[in-house]
Amino acid sequence: MILITGATGQLGTAVIHQLVQKVPASQIAAFVRDETKAVNLVKQGVTIHIGTYDDIQSLDRAMQGIETVLLIAGTDEEKRVRQHQNVVNAAKKASIRRIAYTSRALKDPATLVNQLMKGHFQTEDYIKASGLPYTLFENILYMDAIPQFVGDAVFERGIHIPAGQGRVALALRSEMGEAIANALATTAEGNRTYHLTNRESYSFYDVAAVLTDLSGKPVTYTPAEPTTFETQLIGRGLPDVVARRITGFITDIANGQEDIVSPDLEKLLGRKPTSLKQGLPFLYNR
Repeated sequence: MILITGATGQLGTAVIHQLVQKVPASQIAAFVRDETKAVNLVKQGVTIHIGTYDDIQSLDRAMQGIETVLLIAGTDEEKRVRQHQNVVNAAKKASIRRIAYTSRALKDPATLVNQLMKGHFQTEDYIKASGLPYTLFENILYMDAIPQFVGDAVFERGIHIPAGQGRVALALRSEMGEAIANALATTAEGNRTYHLTNRESYSFYDVAAVLTDLSGKPVTYTPAEPTTFETQLIGRGLPDVVARRITGFITDIANGQEDIVSPDLEKLLGRKPTSLKQGLPFLYNR
């Protein structure tokens, strides 16, 4: 039986949507905080466990009879690593056969500007130290995040972010979910790390060029200075700490942290991933 944590989030939903097409729903369990958000899962025959990463007893109950656990990274940035450790501990206590984790594809954790990303690699280290067989999914930035990154007025004002010449092998969240489901549905042989990226990386100049084609009018990309960008975010009402994190995230792109290309996503999908040119029209409904 396969347990998916964070099952009603966007990635969890994408994974289960594909998984129920590959294994019987009776072999899938979902660990969720809010039962009301799991109505569709119940209708599909998925077993529901209610709890949180902080609730050890709920984790212990959810692990009973489970062979594989997919730990989807938590969203509580301050508690994330400890919460992940709680899941790993519960999995070890229940002697599960495999633990999987949704991590991040980044080149060098030691030189990250956005320190919050280091929690993913601390979790990876904890999983490896647990002695449990593991599968790690190191995911690249979702292509779905581009509208959020470039802003609502991109077709009028262009793109102004501190990403420099940085490139990202952007991929759709839905295809990452499909790839993860494919991996979970197969028998694991040894420990494995997948780097889920597109077949090529893209700069924000490439994003601007595709958006130009979509809109029929010029969309320009102008690299911004990090300090200027952060000040603008604060001026829009974002708290200082949030503005600093966003700026750090994009600065890491400028520093080449996400310029990683791997064939793993294509292999797990059994086809070429959706390209930037194919994906952005879908995201912008054009």
